Amino acid sequence: MNERSEDKSALLAGCDLVNLATYQDRSIVSQVLLKKRAGTVTLFAFDQGQGLSEHQAPFDALVYLLDGSADIVVGGSPHHLTAGELLLLPANVTHEVKAPERFKMLLIMIRSE
Repeated sequence: MNERSEDKSALLAGCDLVNLATYQDRSIVSQVLLKKRAGTVTLFAFDQGQGLSEHQAPFDALVYLLDGSADIVVGGSPHHLTAGELLLLPANVTHEVKAPERFKMLLIMIRSE
């Protein structure tokens, strides 16, 4: 798979990110918007009550909440995010995500060498 085949930047010009992903009952929907060696940009829509169990990633990531609110625990510290807020998920630090209500987020993963 080459990088160009994963580049959806032309589709994203002027798009409304909040409405790009749709909620699905009892599900987490994800859509990779950009995938490069330097990192990825993924859009998520979490239905209420859904979540991701505690895990860690080898790369730093930024979470930007687009809609609703989310509870995210990073390294044991709880954070409640609402639309418009940003949170850093440091590399190799455990984190978990819970949806007290439906929410949409943009995850920007930055790969290090």
